[in-house]
Amino acid sequence: MDKYRFSNPGRFRSHKKLYFCSRKIKSRLNIQGSTYRPWLYAGILALLAPALLVNLGELAFIDDEGIRALVALEMKLSGNYITPTMHGDFYYNKPPLWNWILLLFFEITGRANEFTARIPTVLCLLGYGGTIYYFFRLHYSRKTAFLNALVFITCGRILFWDSILALIDICFSWVTFTAFMVVYHQFQKEKWLKLFLFSYLLTAAGFLMKGLPSIVFQGTTLLVYFAYRRRFRTLFSWQHVLGGLAFLLIVGGYYLIYHQYNSLENVFTTLFRESSKRTAANYGFWNTIGHFFLFPFEMVYHFLPWSLMILYFIRRDGLAIIKADSFITFNLIAFLANILIYWTSPEVYPRYLLMLAPLIFSTFIHLHPVHQANNTWQYRTIHFFFFLFCIVASVIAFIPFFTERPQGVPYRYLMTLAVGLSLSGLTFLYWKWKEERLLIMVAVLLTFRVGFNWFVLPDRNDNDFGDICRQTSKEMGKKFKDRELFVYKETLMQPTNSFYLTNERGAIIPRKNGNFDEGDLFIIDPEAYPEVEYQKAGEFKVRHGKLTYDIGRFK
Repeated sequence: MDKYRFSNPGRFRSHKKLYFCSRKIKSRLNIQGSTYRPWLYAGILALLAPALLVNLGELAFIDDEGIRALVALEMKLSGNYITPTMHGDFYYNKPPLWNWILLLFFEITGRANEFTARIPTVLCLLGYGGTIYYFFRLHYSRKTAFLNALVFITCGRILFWDSILALIDICFSWVTFTAFMVVYHQFQKEKWLKLFLFSYLLTAAGFLMKGLPSIVFQGTTLLVYFAYRRRFRTLFSWQHVLGGLAFLLIVGGYYLIYHQYNSLENVFTTLFRESSKRTAANYGFWNTIGHFFLFPFEMVYHFLPWSLMILYFIRRDGLAIIKADSFITFNLIAFLANILIYWTSPEVYPRYLLMLAPLIFSTFIHLHPVHQANNTWQYRTIHFFFFLFCIVASVIAFIPFFTERPQGVPYRYLMTLAVGLSLSGLTFLYWKWKEERLLIMVAVLLTFRVGFNWFVLPDRNDNDFGDICRQTSKEMGKKFKDRELFVYKETLMQPTNSFYLTNERGAIIPRKNGNFDEGDLFIIDPEAYPEVEYQKAGEFKVRHGKLTYDIGRFK
């Protein structure tokens, strides 16, 4: 218990009750952590590699991946690493740090493709999990820290979507979550200079990835938590000023260099527009109200199965149990303070919330042993659905034996048997070892992801129009590799096609708005410019609307 808790002597009795409640819960957590089966931990860690890497580069880029990869690729081709561009035009929507990371992996591997662009996502996810383990291990048993890390990695949104994509969000969320942890742990030690300096350095890194949201997370967390702990005056200290100056030195230093290449006139207005375009101001009152009521259910869906543990909050003394632990209290405060911004913003993607997920998951895991010990209806309900998932996953795993669709998958029957028997065995252990159910559920999810990688991703790619867009773009890139090629005027290029065309040609494809010469090759959307007469030299497919863009030549 921190020393500020007992500033009011009249409240000593209630705080004393909370103190012993906290000791009881921590003792229970440590008792659960005392059952140590090394092979279970080792097995889960061994599953991470195939779960996160098998067929990682199978699917074609989606639009946002195409943007990140194209900007990184154009940096390499132009030799300009300061001002991001797309088709040679300045790109203002995001700062360049994630593009630098992608470019680093392109250079290390000697190739720019789906796998090398997605490897940074996997490494950042593992680093994020390691960070969660480190900070939770400072407070709880090895098992509890391990669970907090693996529950995050294996939630549905991460395991079956974001961990497969070359997007900014996992890396950005890792940086932001680390800043949250710095705020709490340095606050407890009253190391104000370290708190502000380190958290603002992390905020600067976040800003150079995604812009203004990093500042919002930092400001909201500091304001709310310092007010909660009645240390609001500390926000006006010289240490805070130095932290802010460190942020300005890094971010301002980058834009000072940027200004040597391009005007800053459009930079900050674009960053502000990108951060505010999904808010209530752009969507009206009724859309905002509808989103407000649907948002919790949507988030529970996206972060299944662990989000089912939200039922643990339905408990009379649940808040008292949480408040008895200052670390869990901080996590819940930081979660609630920052989630409100998205709760009131009608257009929100779950990947925007990945820095908040470990905060709320930690409260679930904190409440879990209390419900388990009392065999509450909440625990029984969650156990029922978890066990049902184990059974269903085991049955689904054997489907490749009885369907024709995945015939092209190598080692089809062997892999079906391996995944199916593994899931069946884990389902039995889930039923048998009550004290290890959460860890076994983690193993089930990772094993299911291995089967998903082996059977679903190749099948999805074979039936995905995005692969046709990829292949036709590559063909045109090779065909016109040694020819000068332009984008015709305002033809709306789709980022996936742009990346594959540029990568195959090894040259930036600039826009050209006029002064075309006879024989010039250009990419054109024939539906947008039906009046333009040209000789068709090639075509490629674009994903949205399943349209065809032409490569033309003026007669």
